Amino acid sequence: MTEHRADLGKDPDRVSGMFDGVAAGYDRTNTVLSLGNDRLWRIATTRAVAPKPGQRILDLAAGTGASSVALARSGADIVAGDFSAGMIAEGRRRHGHVPNVTFAEADAMDLPFADGEFDAVTISFGLRNVNDPKKALAEMLRVTAPGGKLVVCEFSHPQNAVFASLYRLYNDRILPSVAKVVSSNADAYDYLNESIKDWPDQVTLSSWIRDAGWSAVAHRDLTFGIVALHRALKPLG
Repeated sequence: MTEHRADLGKDPDRVSGMFDGVAAGYDRTNTVLSLGNDRLWRIATTRAVAPKPGQRILDLAAGTGASSVALARSGADIVAGDFSAGMIAEGRRRHGHVPNVTFAEADAMDLPFADGEFDAVTISFGLRNVNDPKKALAEMLRVTAPGGKLVVCEFSHPQNAVFASLYRLYNDRILPSVAKVVSSNADAYDYLNESIKDWPDQVTLSSWIRDAGWSAVAHRDLTFGIVALHRALKPLG
């Protein structure tokens, strides 16, 4: 392991440092490695959040802010949170002019926000990188107003055996080679592959969300289950 990548221990300093190092080319690399599907996943996530003017929404693991800007087009006020200082700096450089997007360093396990501050919380491809995702789900519940929404977009497990085999082949053989060409830190994408394999399936993640106190938990697969979109509500009580 090099000092420029994380491992499955998910030490916060290593994970944040790894993302600091890839911030500048992060969005371009993701688009190439996902074969353009990252944009479709962002659209699906934005529709699931269904932001409205006047709402206050927390977009965690916001990275450079591409997802936050998509949410902000609704007129909602978006807080783009990420625990990578490099990502936040890149986000401010690119999107600091967007009036209803605010960037903030934020640790998902210890959010620097008040109870019930947000109408919705969303996190895309970031929960997998948190040292204690169950604690993070509880923190998201805390900062969400009663009746507010949670949307989690995360890599998952294709349920079709044939497609799952093709997906494993792509991750094991093709993705590492492409990452060496398009990424400034190919080792970081070795971690990406390992973390996807280690991540629980759709049903297990749904149970984690439910156990954290969320209600009306549901999910649907995107791109044959490569990604799953999870939704939940904070109970009114």
